[in-house]
Order: sequence, then C-alpha cells, then structure tokens
Amino acid sequence: MKSPVKLRSKLPKVGTTIFTKMSALANEHNAINLSQGFPNFDCDPALVSLASEYMQKGFNQYCPMQGLLSLRENIAAKVENLYGIQYNPDTEINITAGATQAIFTIISTVISEGDEVIIIEPAYDCYEPAIELMGGVINRVQLQPGTFKVNWTEVQKMVNQNTKLLIINTPHNPTGTILEESDMKQLEKIVKGNDLLVLSDEVYEHIIYDQKKHQSVCLYPSIAEKSFVVFSFGKTFHVTGWKMGYVLAPEHLMAEFRKVHQYNVFTCNTPFQYALAEYIKNENKFLELPAFYQEKRDYFTNIIKETQFEITPCSGTYFMLLGYRQYSDKGDVQFAEELTKKGGVASVPVSVFYGNKRDDHVLRFCFAKTTDQLDAAGEKLIQLNALV
Repeated sequence: MKSPVKLRSKLPKVGTTIFTKMSALANEHNAINLSQGFPNFDCDPALVSLASEYMQKGFNQYCPMQGLLSLRENIAAKVENLYGIQYNPDTEINITAGATQAIFTIISTVISEGDEVIIIEPAYDCYEPAIELMGGVINRVQLQPGTFKVNWTEVQKMVNQNTKLLIINTPHNPTGTILEESDMKQLEKIVKGNDLLVLSDEVYEHIIYDQKKHQSVCLYPSIAEKSFVVFSFGKTFHVTGWKMGYVLAPEHLMAEFRKVHQYNVFTCNTPFQYALAEYIKNENKFLELPAFYQEKRDYFTNIIKETQFEITPCSGTYFMLLGYRQYSDKGDVQFAEELTKKGGVASVPVSVFYGNKRDDHVLRFCFAKTTDQLDAAGEKLIQLNALV
C-alpha cells in the first residue's frame, strides 16, 4: 500500500543494521552465522526454571518503574563486592529493557540540540543514531590502527565547552580490546578537568580474559560521580532475547534518567526480574564466565591459526577480529558477503563501525558458539587456503 503522506526521515542515512543483513544472508545461503553477537547454546536451565516458576506463581503484572527492589538490592551488593563502591538501590539503580534501551535513554536524557558527544571508533552502532535524533553533534576519535588503543591526547583535544558526553566501551565491541588501568587514569584526568558526563558501556564486564581485571568506571570514584554505567544480563547469562539490563548513576543523574525511562518503556519484564534477583545471589554464575569463554576463544584461535587470517588479540567480549589481506583486496563489506555466499561463514565487516567507513580489511567473528559449530565454521575457513 502506498501512503499519500510524505514523511521526512529523522534518520535518512540509517537503514537495516548490518547484523540483521548478515544474519539474513546467512539464512538465505545456509551459512554458519558468526556475525550476530548471540550464543547458539542454551542458558542455565535453573534460570529458565526460576522464570517459569515466577510466571506460574502469578508475577506477571507491572513491576515498579525503577525495577524490582530485590533485584536492585542484589545488584548493589554485587557491584560493591566487585568494585568497592556503593550505589543506593532506591535512587541510583534502574532496570532496563536491555543495554540498547538504556543507552538510548541516557543519550535522550543528556543531549539537547547542539550538544557535542565524543565517541571512540570503531563504535557500536546504536550510539550515533540516538545522538542524531536528539540533535547532538558527533565528534569521533579513532582507536589506533593495529593495537586499537585509545589516543587520550586526541580525546582531550576534542573536548570543548560544548562537549556534554563522552562514550566509552570496555570490553570493546567490535575489537575485543579492553581499557587498562593506565587508560582509566588518563580518562580520570579528562573527567576531572572538564564539565562533561561519561556513558560507560560495560555489557561484557564478565567476559574478560587472561586473568585481567575489568576496569569499570565504578573503580574510580571521580569518574563514577559523573557517569552512567550500563550493564547487560543478556550478555552475562546467555539470554540476549530477554532484553534485560541495568544502569548505575549518581542520584541526581538517575532522577533525570527516570523521567525519560518512564515514558520510554515504563518498566521491564516482571517474572524475569524475579528470576534474576534470585539467580545473581550465586556469584559463581558470573565469576566463572571468563574461564568459560576463554576456552572458546582459545579453541577458535587454534582453528584460525590453520588459516591465513590475521588475528587481532582478543582480551574481552566474545568477538574476534580477523584480517583477510592474504585472501583478497576487496572491500570488507563485499568480502563479508562473498564469504557468506561462497565460503559458508557469515561475519561482520568492521568498516560499518566507523563514521567514515574506514576499511582495514578486517571482519568480526562471534565465537559464542558450540564446539561443533566452531568446528564446522573452521573447516570452511581453512578451505579458503586453497583459493590463495
């Protein structure tokens, strides 16, 4: 049906996300989908049982707008145990419908027409559209080629009197790198010396490797007092389809966040909140996660070593960047499509995470998969050697 009403797009440059496109292409060509960031294995049956139990008990109506109090209390205990900082469950913690909703609501809360936002690229794709919708101005700092380290001198140069928000992401999607203590010290100097806020995207906080410590802004009081910190139950407990997350922020910031949140989604899934409130009391459920995913990372790495892909070291998340210059000089979007159609493995081209579509001939692969699927994908990728 053709509508006679012409609608002026608020996001004229935005189309279907690359994740949806590559997953659809994988389905169309019966390729192994290592593109979209979700596990292909089940979550803990105990968590499903808890959710079912609370549904059957009749906990199916609205929760408080802020989220279930017992869940917020248990989050506060978890954060204090991990990072040594106290957040008030009543006034400084809010349950959200996943991290993307949390990020959108934060940006909606903070950014007005003309406010400037610094994002560090390659950047997850939900930041930029939300900034544009609020009339914000995007300033980009690119991670250093090869190492994907932050150039904090460049970040400092970008800050001016109009800068309202700096967005950081650690562990980092799509690169799999992490911020170290030295990075946080540099960030601390910038935050102390300027009137700006921080949005810290920490959805992969428990997926970090090689005995390294997650450098949450929660460890740095002078940063935390100016920060919204975003977390994800979906990433942590293999339930991305539940769309459950939470935000931490000082009381005066959270008060403003809630003004927007209540008209954005109002509240989130009630029985899931009851289930998670009980489940997270067992700290082993998240403390054992690094070892679980490191085994998968190492397994996938050993497979890739049999190919001619160039591996970027992965310190966190369940993504790995692979350079393909030994196979082709084609652009990464074209090569990713051909690899899906002809090679039987779907990935994500990293150029889509840059505003200028910078193309370093690198693809992102998700290894949050069962061993048999990683083996099947590996077999197909190893076969590419015959093409060189």
